[in-house]
Amino acid sequence: MGRLKEKVAIITGGGGGIGRATAIRFAEEGARVIVAEINTDLGEESAQLARDAAGNSGGDAVFIETDVTSHESVKNAVSEALERYGKLDILHNNAGGSTMQDGPVTEAPDDEFWRVIKLDLFGTFVCSKHGIPAIIKSGGGSVINMSSNVALMALPGRDCYTAAKGGVASMTRSMAVEYAPNKIRVNAIAPSVTLSDRVKKLVDESPEIKKISEQHLLGFGMPIHIADMAVYLGSDESVITTGQIMSVDSGVTIY
Repeated sequence: MGRLKEKVAIITGGGGGIGRATAIRFAEEGARVIVAEINTDLGEESAQLARDAAGNSGGDAVFIETDVTSHESVKNAVSEALERYGKLDILHNNAGGSTMQDGPVTEAPDDEFWRVIKLDLFGTFVCSKHGIPAIIKSGGGSVINMSSNVALMALPGRDCYTAAKGGVASMTRSMAVEYAPNKIRVNAIAPSVTLSDRVKKLVDESPEIKKISEQHLLGFGMPIHIADMAVYLGSDESVITTGQIMSVDSGVTIY
């Protein structure tokens, strides 16, 4: 306990799945967490669960309604974080996700391509644009992006999602170099199939995802496994870890 004591973190998409698990773990470790979520009910619930989990750690959590694709909405979330807690140490760009509308480039609709690019890639860009200056003013810290195993290996039939997550991986590396002089480390987590409620439905309905899920060497990932990696990347334990795409994938990218 206390690995994130007195640190302030924004977690986008914090209303469910990996984001919710990370909000809870951060609060358990003493962080003061902003659950930046577009869904009010889910965001409020996650913030309450995180506050409950904080116990005597010094952790806290508050929900701020946030659309990661809107500059004004993200600026508001950062401003409220600074007003409430006085600084920003960690930005976890977690918001994103694919849908069953994805497919090969010859079949996937343009609308799905732009949806996932806007949410996963542009959302990471927007939140970094407004979050990083606040981290610089705090004397440095950590940006944690969410890539995917599909940025590191082939997954036929999901070409919209692979494009977005590949972009996140590339942007992570360049950001790591750009902001190292500001004592900001930038890394990305690359999960494979992680059994949030949303992903469970995708596995059941998507043959290509079901096939890759059968290649996991140590079984399926759970949101808590990704949250634990985020704790490491947000903590001072990762002080010289930067520009890395951290696979948390049950070995699927080596199989």
